[in-house]
Amino acid sequence: MPSKEVMSLLRESALPHIWCAGCGHGIVLHSLLRAMVDLKLDPTKTVMTSGIGCSSRIPGYVNVCSLHTTHGRSLAFATGVKLANPELTVIAAMGDGDCAAIGGNHFIHACRRNIDICAIVMNNNIYGMTGGQASPTTPEGAMSTTSPYGQLEPQFDLCKLAVGAGATYVARATVAQPKAIEGYIKKGIQKKGFAVIEVVTYCHTQFGRKNRRPRPIDNIEWLRNNSVPISKAKEMSEEELRGKIVVGEFVDIERPEYVERYLQLVEQLGGRR
Repeated sequence: MPSKEVMSLLRESALPHIWCAGCGHGIVLHSLLRAMVDLKLDPTKTVMTSGIGCSSRIPGYVNVCSLHTTHGRSLAFATGVKLANPELTVIAAMGDGDCAAIGGNHFIHACRRNIDICAIVMNNNIYGMTGGQASPTTPEGAMSTTSPYGQLEPQFDLCKLAVGAGATYVARATVAQPKAIEGYIKKGIQKKGFAVIEVVTYCHTQFGRKNRRPRPIDNIEWLRNNSVPISKAKEMSEEELRGKIVVGEFVDIERPEYVERYLQLVEQLGGRR
């Protein structure tokens, strides 16, 4: 049963939620709420943005300032919010298609700029809300409505993409590890810079039924059995890692944050923007 503190952060007027029974996004939401409670975030000084998709409904259920925006534009709006009021805690929620397809350019440049935003990417390997099409993270060989004979394209590794683009905190967990999700979100929010937390979740309705994992528990067990800690992955061959999900913290570094540099420039220019 959620604690009173967690329940106080739920926007009960928006309930019941729209997710399918057993959807992994509920685990992500609970982990996020627990992280916010532990950090004692002020809801009036916390902003959540999102784009379009099942995952993007999360800000509507959290009792903070929220922006449900257009597809792929979560980070664009989050950037505007952070620049307008740097004192706010800004959390951007995205799905895999939302982040890596139509929102891909926003994602890589937010990493590059190192703007102080915590990005939570819920990766269920599919476009769950709009019909079950293959997304940039759909595994090769997986079935979807747009790959009925198996996905031919290689999938994006979102964490490698974030590291390569310059994010200063990058971590991955699965919904079979809710405490890890909570811990990574806490560290991501506290990070002075752009943080990416990829949560590998599932859509048993659109992905699972076509790929021999039709029940929520089938997906939880699959994620648990196919996750490899990053420490162990370093000792494994490429062949041994095929089809596995490497979990853990990939990057935790410091470098200048964009908004601070921007405000320093404004001050140098005598307050002119």
